[in-house]
Amino acid sequence: MFGTLQNIVVIHAGLECGLFKDAYPHWDMVPFGPTICFPHSPDEKVKINTVEPFYQLLLRVLENIPNKD
Repeated sequence: MFGTLQNIVVIHAGLECGLFKDAYPHWDMVPFGPTICFPHSPDEKVKINTVEPFYQLLLRVLENIPNKD
């Protein structure tokens, strides 16, 4: 989608997915989003140039969710 290979890394994040997983253990989940520096602190910042690609990826994912009839 972006014309490059993406780096897949494991980081300490996705707290909200963990909360949903407790309530919905049958759901498949993958947390992803723009790059955030210093989260949950007064210095929290988002790298603006990472927001648009994330948004486009989110739209693509939503467009490709299969119907469950």
